[in-house]
Amino acid sequence: MANQCGDITQGKGHTHSVHHCSEMNLDRIYMDYNATTPLEPEVINAISEALQDAWGNPSSNYIAGAKAKGMINQSRENVARMVGGKAEDIIFTSGGTEANNLVLHTAVEHFRRNCREEPDKGNTKSTGLRPHIVTSNVEHDSVKLVVEHLQEDGKADVTFVPVSKVTGCVEVDDIIAAVRPSTCLISIMLANNETGVIMPVQEICRRVKSLNKQREHLRILLHTDAAQALGKVPVDACELGVDYLTIVGHKFYAPRIGALYVNGPGSRTPLYPMLFGGGQERNFRPGTENTPMIAGLGKAAELVTSNLSEYQSHMRRTKLYLEERLKVVFKDKVHFNSHFPGTDMLPNTCNVSIMGPTLQGWRVLSNCTRLLASVGAACHSDSGNRPSHILLSCGVPWEVAANALRLSVGRGTTTAHVDTVVEDLRETVQMLEDV
Repeated sequence: MANQCGDITQGKGHTHSVHHCSEMNLDRIYMDYNATTPLEPEVINAISEALQDAWGNPSSNYIAGAKAKGMINQSRENVARMVGGKAEDIIFTSGGTEANNLVLHTAVEHFRRNCREEPDKGNTKSTGLRPHIVTSNVEHDSVKLVVEHLQEDGKADVTFVPVSKVTGCVEVDDIIAAVRPSTCLISIMLANNETGVIMPVQEICRRVKSLNKQREHLRILLHTDAAQALGKVPVDACELGVDYLTIVGHKFYAPRIGALYVNGPGSRTPLYPMLFGGGQERNFRPGTENTPMIAGLGKAAELVTSNLSEYQSHMRRTKLYLEERLKVVFKDKVHFNSHFPGTDMLPNTCNVSIMGPTLQGWRVLSNCTRLLASVGAACHSDSGNRPSHILLSCGVPWEVAANALRLSVGRGTTTAHVDTVVEDLRETVQMLEDV
């Protein structure tokens, strides 16, 4: 057993390295796995092998190029298997932001092209309609800001369906009620990054497919950003019924690269490139492939496929232990912002507030000596000390949301880590209350 920031746990035939963090020598304990994850040793090995042996251009026929192409093909198979798709359904991207942008711009472009080709079927020329997108009010910024930009530019209309303040989920009936004749896309995240709430994407898809059978014109396309779900819960794109599914490597111990699952790209499901170049990725995403990062993504996907049940059960046990310890130590001061009756949740996410006038989340974390965590999404870390709009949207009162801490455990987080973190929080809270 290594120190608190470098424990090793044994998996099924392979070793998990827990905390590859720069704070390792400071004996810090990382609980921000929803923000990013370290690389598994096997992933690092796959990247290193690609850097050394597969440095050639994958479009070339010489040995190093052929090796690169083989690695990319294998990774495509691995990623497809992880999400229940086929290799030809996977398009590699720079990350989740690019994948989400690709879907949203595709939906608008597909609407525009079909209106131009079929001017008599309820379109922009005959009725003045713009493409309409339905999403939730708790999406990641790589969806939220894109649709807001499209709306501001007059390229699309957008409906932000609010989540229920009881369940933390978008309600399926509310999504269906938001549909218009011009609706071209519904984009709902699979799991929320701050609350851990799993959204009813499968039921939304089932209902929308029934609607599509009644539509004379363009079918409604279905997208889910699965960034937070992959590596934590089973994800099968075919079972969900989505047309698009966003894959983000650095959330499941892979490097910072992504992919987009598309159900039959360019045939069953439209996909229009945002970039133009040398024809890579079947022209959907041109640019010489980043072989080492793709190799790392493929290896991480293979590990998820082989070990998901182990990962999931370990994280769930650890999170439940964390919540029990918080309740024992802080008693009636503790408020769990990620508890919604009857709602499916990620196994690793604990969003908690410790109540007190001096216990704002940012203040607690800045005074902790061991814990590394966040008050919400990492991409909002520069938004000052305002409470999370995600929590406010879920019905969490302002004074509770202001004290929120997002504690997200990982594959190697141990009960010893939890004990140390809770003690660190106890000491910090006592110090802040005594000031």
